[in-house]
Order: sequence, then structure tokens, then C-alpha cells
Amino acid sequence: MGPKKYSSYAQIDRELEILKIEKEISYQKIVLGYYKTKESITPHHLLNNFLGSFKSAFTGSYGTILNVAVPFIIKWIIDKKRG
Repeated sequence: MGPKKYSSYAQIDRELEILKIEKEISYQKIVLGYYKTKESITPHHLLNNFLGSFKSAFTGSYGTILNVAVPFIIKWIIDKKRG
């Protein structure tokens, strides 16, 4: 693709403004992706995803027991390590 031909400074200014806005949108997408990635690799989310895969394997009463017991067990382990 060859260079664009402009017939006025207004067209050049308009093109520059469009490019500036596209650049800002791309930058914001990168920032948003960074924060989503940062949030998804926190220990809390990793543990929830890990336990979620096991919880879905169990159905019925086992799943209910796990949904109730696992948070208490995790809290107990954390409290035990702290003090």
C-alpha cells in the first residue's frame, strides 16, 4: 500500500486524531489485560479454580459437604500457620 494523498491540512489533522484515539484504545486494552491477568493469578483465585475443578467432580451430598467444609479447613490452616 502506497502513501496516502491528502488534499488539505484538515484531512491530515483528522487522520492524526483517529490514529491518536486508536493508540489510546490499544493502550487501554493492554492495561486492562494486564490487570485481568494480575487478578487471575492471585493465590485466592488460583485456589478457587483448583478447588472448583475438584468440586465439580463430586455431585450430590459430597459436593455439598465440600462446599461447606473446604472454606473452614482453609481458614483453619491459615489461622494455625499465623499463630
